Amino acid sequence: MSETERTPPSAAQEAPVDAERVVPLGAADLPLTCPRPGAPLWARHPRVFLDVTTTGEVTCPYCSAHYIFTGEAPKRH
Repeated sequence: MSETERTPPSAAQEAPVDAERVVPLGAADLPLTCPRPGAPLWARHPRVFLDVTTTGEVTCPYCSAHYIFTGEAPKRH
């Protein structure tokens, strides 16, 4: 086994995001909660609120669904 095979990947070399779990969102989908309304019972986990507007994308810590904000940023009060 070579040295590169034993070295764990760094954060920059993480596996690519699963395309099946990428969910595009718009302003009408905010506030973002996961799981989304209407998710099947088998896909449910404790509901979490996720901030997708700061960086434009966020990953759910429970199910690894990757949300991408594609809409216009909402106006702040």
